[in-house]
Amino acid sequence: MRHAVAQTGNVENNSFAVTRLLKICTHCERLSKKDLGIRIPRPLGNGPSRFIPEKEILQVSKVDTRTQSIFEDAFAALGRLDNISLVMGFHPQYLESFLRTQHYLLQMDGPLPLHYRHYIGIMAAARHQCSYLVNLHVNDFLQVGGDLKWLNGLDEAPRKLQQLGELNKILAHRPWLLTKEHMERLLKAEEHSWSLAELIHAVVLLTHYHSLASFTFGCGITPEIHCDGGHTFRPPSLSQYCVCDIANGNGHANHHDDVFGNQDVCGEVEVLMERMRHLQECRDDEEASQEEMATRFEREKTESMLVVTAEDEECVPSRDISRHFEDPSYGYKDFSRRGEHVPTFRAQDYSWEDHGFSLVNRLYPDVGQMLDEKFQMAYNLTYNTMATHKDVDTSMLRRAIWNYIHCMFGIRYDDYDYGEINQLLDRSFKIYIKTMVCSPEKTTKRMYESFWRQFQHSEKVHVNLLLMEARMQAELLYALRAITRYMT
Repeated sequence: MRHAVAQTGNVENNSFAVTRLLKICTHCERLSKKDLGIRIPRPLGNGPSRFIPEKEILQVSKVDTRTQSIFEDAFAALGRLDNISLVMGFHPQYLESFLRTQHYLLQMDGPLPLHYRHYIGIMAAARHQCSYLVNLHVNDFLQVGGDLKWLNGLDEAPRKLQQLGELNKILAHRPWLLTKEHMERLLKAEEHSWSLAELIHAVVLLTHYHSLASFTFGCGITPEIHCDGGHTFRPPSLSQYCVCDIANGNGHANHHDDVFGNQDVCGEVEVLMERMRHLQECRDDEEASQEEMATRFEREKTESMLVVTAEDEECVPSRDISRHFEDPSYGYKDFSRRGEHVPTFRAQDYSWEDHGFSLVNRLYPDVGQMLDEKFQMAYNLTYNTMATHKDVDTSMLRRAIWNYIHCMFGIRYDDYDYGEINQLLDRSFKIYIKTMVCSPEKTTKRMYESFWRQFQHSEKVHVNLLLMEARMQAELLYALRAITRYMT
């Protein structure tokens, strides 16, 4: 009984702490402690995201009791509420599924020891130079008893983890190059070999953190105040504003201000809705042949290679990040370049639903089910709205986004007409998608603002959830197919 009372007290304390975390006025608190000689850090960023005004994010938690409850549960479990969760709070149904899956992967019973799990998270996030996630898991790694020496670099980690470097590299940047031989080298490495169950756990963690790095950059997630890069000790420089005003985005250009000059975005949503209606009518009137569908896929795949990331300069990783992975020069390259030909991955030959799901669930029980629910949640999530329009069926648009990402990875669905993609996704949107999915560290605020100018921030976050989950599933399909080929 005493234990139950203590637990209740903890939950209440955590609930109070979350409420303070979301609503506290740090400016007033700083003034009260100034006389004590305590140096109080000031947030460097304007809330959880560089792209989304903080007041929009925090308003969600104030009006939605379900979101508030999920935040409290997350805080109770981890002792913190990270900025990724705050931004995902726009979509509480998805957030619940995401947190449940991540908690299981990192903290519940599984093939890999806890410190290995966090170290693999560090390795995966480092591939995309995502210092936000690297720092998060460095702290978690040390908390679960990880060896500080491993953090000096991958070459200080156990040989077994070092051998994961090649898989991490290919999976993050060119997963279509994975073969059963890559898996065989890990599974037959004598005293450093991986078991099948361990390898499945590692693969799921790698794909989870590669795709989460995409979401982190795509939403402009800022470091928490207690993390590196999240604070300063300098006083506010804008004397006419309270720090609270600055943190809530006052004095900054609004998302909808025209930062590109007088571009005409009026009617953007209506044009997109009209194209969806037209495509639906064409579907009803006639159906393209299998040959034509295959041709349209190859055309779209080729066109996707011509989409160049807008900020296409070289990103050189810092020593703090690059020490956690090998071969820093290895990055994303389009398949079929320089005469290479990668065979199309046909979804009916190896799909998540018919093949990947059962393999994961057999070797790492319950995880297949959790991943499946998370994929379905992102893919099927809809409020039947587009900007200010209600009662809109957005399934055609969601499918175009998902299938475009898989097309960039060489994965083809025989029953999908790839001609729809060019009708529904304009060039600025394609640039954003390709950058966020393939080279997320190059994503900029300008890119985020350049697509879907009339849409809500919550709708753009939903797009980022779609991109993240489609990417994760594409990587998983290549890895699981290679493992299946090794097993057979």
